[in-house]
Amino acid sequence: MKRRNFLKTGVAGVGGAAAATVAAPAIAQKRIEVVMVTTWPRDFPGLGTGAQRFAQRLVDMSDGRFQVQYFAAGERVKAFDSFDEVASGNAQMYHAADYYWKGKHPGWAYYTAVPFGFVYSEINSWVKWGGGQELWDELAAEYNLKCLTCGNTGVQMGGWFRKEINSADDLKGLKMRIPGLGGDVMAKLGASPVTLPGGQIYENLVSGAIDATEWVGPWNDSFLKFYEAAKYYYYPGMHEPASMLSLGMNKKFWEGLSKSDQNMIRAAASEENDTMMAEYNAKNGDSLAKLINEQGVKLRRFNDDVYDAFGEAAEEVFKELRDHSKLANRIHESFLKTRKDVGAWMNISDVEYLRQRNRVLGVT
Repeated sequence: MKRRNFLKTGVAGVGGAAAATVAAPAIAQKRIEVVMVTTWPRDFPGLGTGAQRFAQRLVDMSDGRFQVQYFAAGERVKAFDSFDEVASGNAQMYHAADYYWKGKHPGWAYYTAVPFGFVYSEINSWVKWGGGQELWDELAAEYNLKCLTCGNTGVQMGGWFRKEINSADDLKGLKMRIPGLGGDVMAKLGASPVTLPGGQIYENLVSGAIDATEWVGPWNDSFLKFYEAAKYYYYPGMHEPASMLSLGMNKKFWEGLSKSDQNMIRAAASEENDTMMAEYNAKNGDSLAKLINEQGVKLRRFNDDVYDAFGEAAEEVFKELRDHSKLANRIHESFLKTRKDVGAWMNISDVEYLRQRNRVLGVT
């Protein structure tokens, strides 16, 4: 699909878009009707297709008992209205990045990504074995929701910039699309963070309404052709070291399901959590090579001085977050413990192995 046609049908023309009922086999038992809304444009690589894949998987696993009406961003509600649509019971499920809801409670940010936070293996350890799911349940219950992990994009790039970033001073006055706590970090450094759905980023970057943007990584970013408006592509992204996606469900709907149906949803979401991460890892490298070799993108690494500034600003943001509420502080404390414990082990295992492997193979 061409990008401009995608923007018209997947985002710009959302008012007239119709819901798609996922194909299902013959139904032998009582059907469970599900309306699923998302924050992604229809057929958007990775994020959108992953959500659609989950919906189809749930139908297939249930032999059609689950009937899923899938609505991409704007087809039923606007992208950022997905939370309220499910919390109210007007829809049963959403697929989204939960840091979009940090304005409701800052604790939501931890369930996508926070600055200097978890990589993929760490956040999985936290949610499944470090108390993260229990705290997520407590937070979500305040909004009549139940949430599960349902995808990840891995370590994200630092963003697209029209100019080189050689010091923290170069960020001052910059209008940058960057949501979550990463946006708060940029604000501490004098930038003006802007939150936009994915389908609106390109037009704002081309028009000059924003000066820079982060999105995901080479595979997704090349699809949206950000290189047409900004040539400097920075890494690594301190703001989203492992962006976990969430399946959010109306709590009353969830509690009304049988244990077997709940486990079926868990299994379908867990499989998507693994599948999406594998897909991003498989496709980002080739996409980055094409951006550099075919589109003239200039790959740049944030220097240590800029990263140190990010770190200092992040500590200020975390201080304010911890002061928000007892629950926010408990989530942060749990996050810190897992980052310390699992991170220390990974430094001995994964990090050291990769360092030695790269040294032997001459990879820089």
